[in-house]
Amino acid sequence: MCGISGIFDLQGQRDIDLGLLSRMNHSLRHRGPDEGGLHREPGLGLAHRRLSVIDLASGQQPLFNADRSIAIVFNGEIYNYRGLMAELRQFGHAFRTSSDTEVIVHAWEQWGEQCVRRLRGMFAFALWDRRRHLLFLARDRLGVKPLYYGEADDGTLLFGSELKALLTHPAMPRALDPLAVEEYFAYGYVPEPRSIFRQARKLPPGHTLSIRAGQPLPTPQSYWDVPFLPHPPASEAQLADELLARLREAVRIRMVAEVPLGAFLSGGVDSSAVVALMAGASPTPVNTCSISFGDPAWNEARYADLVARRYGTLHHARQVEQDDFDLIDRLAGLYDEPFADSSAMPTWRVCQLARQRVTVALSGDGGDESMAGYRRYRLHTREEKVRGMLPAGLRQSLFGTLGRLYPKADWAPRFLRAKTTFEGLARDTTDAYFHGVSLLGDAMRARLFSPELRRSLHGYRAVEVLRRHALASPAQDPLSQVQYLDLKTYLPGDILTKVDRASMAHALEVRSPLLDHELVAWMSGLPPQLKLRGGEGKYLLKKALRPLLPDELLYRQKMGFSVPLADWLRGPLRQRLQQRLLGPTLAQCGLFDMDYVRLLLEQHASGRRDYSAPLWSLLMFEAFLRQAATGPGPSDLSPAVPVAAAVPG
Repeated sequence: MCGISGIFDLQGQRDIDLGLLSRMNHSLRHRGPDEGGLHREPGLGLAHRRLSVIDLASGQQPLFNADRSIAIVFNGEIYNYRGLMAELRQFGHAFRTSSDTEVIVHAWEQWGEQCVRRLRGMFAFALWDRRRHLLFLARDRLGVKPLYYGEADDGTLLFGSELKALLTHPAMPRALDPLAVEEYFAYGYVPEPRSIFRQARKLPPGHTLSIRAGQPLPTPQSYWDVPFLPHPPASEAQLADELLARLREAVRIRMVAEVPLGAFLSGGVDSSAVVALMAGASPTPVNTCSISFGDPAWNEARYADLVARRYGTLHHARQVEQDDFDLIDRLAGLYDEPFADSSAMPTWRVCQLARQRVTVALSGDGGDESMAGYRRYRLHTREEKVRGMLPAGLRQSLFGTLGRLYPKADWAPRFLRAKTTFEGLARDTTDAYFHGVSLLGDAMRARLFSPELRRSLHGYRAVEVLRRHALASPAQDPLSQVQYLDLKTYLPGDILTKVDRASMAHALEVRSPLLDHELVAWMSGLPPQLKLRGGEGKYLLKKALRPLLPDELLYRQKMGFSVPLADWLRGPLRQRLQQRLLGPTLAQCGLFDMDYVRLLLEQHASGRRDYSAPLWSLLMFEAFLRQAATGPGPSDLSPAVPVAAAVPG
């Protein structure tokens, strides 16, 4: 696992500043502390930081082909590299190393831009083909590994594993994208392809970008999508057996490493399944790590211990205390753009704990999206049945009125909190799902934003992110449609971003068997009733795992890897929250209605309302603004830019 960055002259073959390239590389040293490498030639600079995992002796980068006409910097792991190496040898390719990086170079020589279709793994890479005068950027199918790129004011294209590499360049503009601000306060992260900065972009998962000097920057091209193709008829038992066999293979191929290996063990279904299968494939006890909370309502430690004892793992646990808030500013520097998932704190801690014993850790990420594990899927499919029974006009009139009149009863038992359900039933399918997943709804964002920010949006709403993906979705049934939306937005934008930055901050490589693209494609074709049945998510997965894990774990209520945020913001974090949100940073940025910020603070502190999500979003945005204002390069954090200039290509 590594960090990559580089500079490409879009106008010709100007010399690349070696000192600047070195600083970009150094900004990513945490991703690869073992080695650093640079390559310069007219018009191009490539930089690489290495975390040695496979081929420790000879896997240095940038790596070249035999005549040095092709160079690559690569971040990730290719799990089928040995099979590809054998196949490429049959075509006459000779290998100088045993690294998966060199396999990509020869795959490019053999198959060109289609080489990405042959790669099974997680990856982001930049490949330079001097003969074709082509810079080729690629990102893995599900977005496990990140890749940013953007045009600097000096006519160069910059790219890197994290935004901080681009922001090291003094010519990289820092004007905020107002559309990204709108999206952040709706989702809690900035979805692909935007970044918080107007001139920087994320390469979307499953896309490539082919760039030539002297030509306009092209649109990224898709090479893969989740298919949602139904399987041929088979019995439930047959499908359960095949699911377990495919998951077992996905785990096995991710256990190849020349460094210590372990796993995260939260006590949930997915991480427990990964640990159980690792234990079956390992001749020695598996290293496992978990984080717990003092509040029993958020604590899954008992279930993690149950799995650890059953499989004899070398288990290590740490409790996150309620004053663990020193991470707030550190997280802002880690993510480079505002990121409001509060579980980033325990994720950072569990990665810190794991790195004390291993260099590679397997995780259970991806199971909820592919096998319908989230509670919102159950609620959405129920609402869809009602939407299908009533004409749109009647729904909008009836449920729209109920939604306006029904009180927002955050304090009440869950079954009495019907306001969001009524509001959702009045909307169309995509808008209703957006309403359900939004941290701040449309009305709240409108009250929070200043008149200047609202004008700069020109009517743009963050729901357009989901609408764009919904139009491209191959899924047919209501459950698969929203799974597809999450696989395109929440998974790469939140879950995988959180894990990548937290793990790379500790030079820890995380591998996710449930995100094996062949497994994800196969799971997408399962009938919806084998994913969600009778209100039970992951139906088939749990059935397949019953020989390996106890029912007590498989069928308990899902807790999620989160923190007791509402209580923290009323208790130990209250004073810091007020100081930050009412301090000069938010007041002077011109983005927010500060009277409304004060109202949110007062009503949350009183216990009348639960405003933990918007308050945490504001806290992390404030931390981002302070970090961005003091970082290297020009500081222009104004959002007042034309909307047309901020629409992603």
